[in-house]
Amino acid sequence: MTSLAEVVDVVIGVDTHKHSHTASVVAAATGAELGHETVTTDPEGYGQLVALGEHHGGLRAWAIESTGGYGAGLKRHLEALGEWVIELDRPNRPARRNGAKSDPLDATRAAREALAREHLAQPRAAGDRAALAVLVAARRSAIEGATVAQRQLHALVTAAPEALRARFRGHKTRGMLTVAAKLGIHTSWDNETATTARTLRCLARRNLALEGEARDYERAILAIVRSWRPDLLDQFGVGAIVAAVVLCAWSHPGRCRNEAAFANLAGVAPIPASSGQTVRYRLNRCGDRQLNRALHVIVLHRMRHDPTTRAYAVRRRAEGKTDREIKALRRPPALPPARTTP
Repeated sequence: MTSLAEVVDVVIGVDTHKHSHTASVVAAATGAELGHETVTTDPEGYGQLVALGEHHGGLRAWAIESTGGYGAGLKRHLEALGEWVIELDRPNRPARRNGAKSDPLDATRAAREALAREHLAQPRAAGDRAALAVLVAARRSAIEGATVAQRQLHALVTAAPEALRARFRGHKTRGMLTVAAKLGIHTSWDNETATTARTLRCLARRNLALEGEARDYERAILAIVRSWRPDLLDQFGVGAIVAAVVLCAWSHPGRCRNEAAFANLAGVAPIPASSGQTVRYRLNRCGDRQLNRALHVIVLHRMRHDPTTRAYAVRRRAEGKTDREIKALRRPPALPPARTTP
């Protein structure tokens, strides 16, 4: 691959924050810093950064940290102007001599890191992908909130006065939620019993409301997936939520160079740990963990219900492999080729 220094004259690294961005202009040929500027995170500030780039002239690329977070607004602004944007992960800050750290230093480091990379990452796309990301995140928080409320209800019922415990005895979780949501307050109850009953009713109603909210998000997710990539839903073991997670990570054609890059993004590419005549691999704990989990769900479903995968597992077990090794050895399902229209 042609290095970035052979393509552009300057690289502008940007250290992003919530209320300010700091950009540093670095010469592509030498890596020398040519200037830097700190601006506010609004259209006026973005315009100042563009003016900074134009001041130094020549072809340029922007190396921006956190293009899906603090840098999202700047990324949209630059892409609308036809600028070349390179995505950088926000790294763990390395230890610096005498603890030295500043935003201009971090911005310069971002530009030099882009110059040193063999493969340049494209920012994730907007549009349907961004809409799916919003819905997936909101659904996840709704489910987590419902789960917390459910656990609190179980804990409070366990320690509740007998007058309340008797109403829940013999019920499973769904029945407990129904009973708790309809609890009335008796005037004969003491303060502890009445307060516990009110709290149980609130927790149950919160749980049911959040579950309904999560179902609304799922319907919206399914509608987008069906309109964008319905072919994914034809894959064995791929439902709307799994497809949405995969699409959010994959984003658009060309972002993942090949299947190996996609596997590395998902944290399913094995890490060589061989020594001498011993050939082995370590479990990869890097990459997008939500994508990793989605692929794990697909593998589990296929090992239980897909005849081809089950036959593969039987053959591997006969070779002495454990189920954990079989899941690691089984290639993750590749994303189907992109359609001509998004």
